[in-house]
Amino acid sequence: MGSVMEEKTLTGNLRRAVADFSSRRALSVAKKLEISYSRLDELVDYAACRLLAVGIGPGDVIALVFPNSIEFVIAFLAVIRVRATAAPLNPAYTMEEFEFYLSDSESKRLITNKEGNAAAEAAARKLGVPVGTAAFGDPSGEVFDFSGMHPANGLWGEASLAGVVNDSSDVALFLHTSGTTSRPKGVPLNQCNLAASVRNIRCVYRLAKEDSSLVVLPLFHVHGLIAGLLASLCAGAAVALPVAGRFSASSFWSEMRSAGATWYTAVPTVHQILLERHAAAPEAEYPTLRFIRSCSAWLAPAVLARLEAAFGAPVLEAYAMTEASHLMASNPLPEDGPRKPGAVGLPVGQELTILDENGLVRPTGHPGEVCIRGPNVTAGYKNNPAANEEAFRFEWFHTGDVGILDVDGYLHLVGRIKELINRGGEKISPIEIDAVLLSHPAVAQAVAFGVPDKKYGEEINCAVIPKTGVEIVVEELEKFCKKNLAAFKVPKKIFVTDSLPKTATGKIQRRMVAEKFKATADGVTVNS
Repeated sequence: MGSVMEEKTLTGNLRRAVADFSSRRALSVAKKLEISYSRLDELVDYAACRLLAVGIGPGDVIALVFPNSIEFVIAFLAVIRVRATAAPLNPAYTMEEFEFYLSDSESKRLITNKEGNAAAEAAARKLGVPVGTAAFGDPSGEVFDFSGMHPANGLWGEASLAGVVNDSSDVALFLHTSGTTSRPKGVPLNQCNLAASVRNIRCVYRLAKEDSSLVVLPLFHVHGLIAGLLASLCAGAAVALPVAGRFSASSFWSEMRSAGATWYTAVPTVHQILLERHAAAPEAEYPTLRFIRSCSAWLAPAVLARLEAAFGAPVLEAYAMTEASHLMASNPLPEDGPRKPGAVGLPVGQELTILDENGLVRPTGHPGEVCIRGPNVTAGYKNNPAANEEAFRFEWFHTGDVGILDVDGYLHLVGRIKELINRGGEKISPIEIDAVLLSHPAVAQAVAFGVPDKKYGEEINCAVIPKTGVEIVVEELEKFCKKNLAAFKVPKKIFVTDSLPKTATGKIQRRMVAEKFKATADGVTVNS
């Protein structure tokens, strides 16, 4: 695979890209603006000097609340440039959620776009956190303004970055786990973690200056931020931001064409939305892509096959999590090895093993907990010794996922430890049931989950969304399951619905689906 020059900090990688690709396109928004690497660097340095002038410096946590926009990119890069810590937050949070995240991260300041965010600002006022706004001015890129932020001495003066040197130990990014089974945990990621992850992503996908991509996922999430934005910027590639500030299926392909995109990365839900649109209203022509990447949730082999058939590009499934600064494993590009549907690929840039509950390595082909260690892995959760003690046993970071390594070293996920369904002592992977359901021609999305049962302890239920214009006959789907699954794995109830609860990043969480349908009594179908 391609080699990447070793840099110990994310900012070092970015500065190298500016030096090597100064006149090339770095960022764009279709029909609105285009910014070169050198111009982006000037804007970041200008913003960084303004941050220094208002007293922001090493260790300060700055909360950022933006859509996917040029303002977010500049503000984020400026914050980490002055050795402060960026804490991107979902603009859709409630006031109570903002209050928790601002407090838990110990944010010193909140910065949002010029339109503001009422819930975030109300939470900040309650906590006594100063609020500022950032606005990118005219399309020529001559102005980047901060409002509501005043210099310490009353004068902007000439703050200089000359003496500011980023260190690999600087905490650059502060995120929270999604809190699927407990209260969200704070995850500090330092410059070294981010540099390592960016290097891994660049290498495995051979990202280069000829590449271009459209950011599909929100930049407040590790997937969109690191794989969608930062890896490309460090490679000298081009990044397009969505016109609407978020993913839009109706404009996705036109924006991909406008950007000259060569690849994109997304969660399975987004891929399925694009497939549904393709079936209902196909584009006259699709761009020629080097690859399509899927990550952040399991991708059913049937969906992978549909993607490749529809869009004519190899689909590379990957495995990632916040604590690993995103990437842990990926299927390789076609020129580098086979891709295996149903597997999340080979380890990338760190050690990965399968351990039993006593910390012993499991044999090839036998399930156990997926554990990792490497320079991309966080040093530990913030102010959470109990979680750290549990997560960092036996000198490995424990992911909480059950997996199997095959004879070729590819990782196959069985499921989250806490999501495995224990039916009368039989440990059942909901992923296996999802795969069977999704292979049925009428099913667009499917989620299996466990529910309490007096006889077996837990029983299997599932929720399915039909493809557009197709009706699901539950009795036929039950027969299909009985034909393709062992009897004890066949869902006891099948709920047909037109929507499933999702996280802000488009991930479907089994816990949320189970909660939605648990109140339903004995009915077989639910339309919501």
